Amino acid sequence: MRRTWSLLLAVFVACAAQPAAAQLEADLSSHLISITSNFTGTELLLFGAADGPGDIVVVVQGPRETLTVRRKQRVAGVWLNGRAVSFSDVPAYYAVASSRPLAQTVPTTTRAQYRMGGEFLAFSVAAGTQNIAGAELAAFREALVRNKRSASLYFEAEGSVTFVGERLFRTNIVIPSTAPDGTYNVNIYLIRNQRVIDQKTTPLSINKAGLERAVHDMAHQQPAAYGVIAIAIAIVAGWGAGVVFRRRG
Repeated sequence: MRRTWSLLLAVFVACAAQPAAAQLEADLSSHLISITSNFTGTELLLFGAADGPGDIVVVVQGPRETLTVRRKQRVAGVWLNGRAVSFSDVPAYYAVASSRPLAQTVPTTTRAQYRMGGEFLAFSVAAGTQNIAGAELAAFREALVRNKRSASLYFEAEGSVTFVGERLFRTNIVIPSTAPDGTYNVNIYLIRNQRVIDQKTTPLSINKAGLERAVHDMAHQQPAAYGVIAIAIAIVAGWGAGVVFRRRG
């Protein structure tokens, strides 16, 4: 708690020292998260100050990826993969936090412009995907967002940004253990009269560390060597298991 107040006070002083045009200041308690084998997730403190009353909306987006969504269909009593759609430019992680419900804070057009809400995320259909449009495409898109939410990689926390007085604000950004490594963008918006009047962007990096980093680098930079080592480990593990079972027998 003492650290939180110290950070908020520091931002308040920084905001007061800025020229009159600066209406919003914000930062994170840390800009780097190192993932090790025992990483179980974490929370980051986002804190800041505005030059007066208003609403705050925070949008966090992770690195982009291409994902395929498959529709299950029943054939002769067996569930099989049916039609599939691949989407590109999909945020691997997406979170929204706000001081009030978004529907009461900004109009739909503004929410769509700044991607404030999972329903406003824009995914591109990847090259090579069969022609698909309309309601069918929307259904696949909704399934992608639903799957991400089930994996705790997409979420919205309306009302989670709290104010101390009229100027200082804070919220916690939840980073689950399944969050992929890469560069994240944290966008903070100051809203007044349902308009975005100022915004700040700050980066967040999530990186593998230790053995995880070494394995990741080898898999991507030396795939042939990685494959040979993986096969060798599997052979040794199988041989060791066989020896143990023979001795027990």
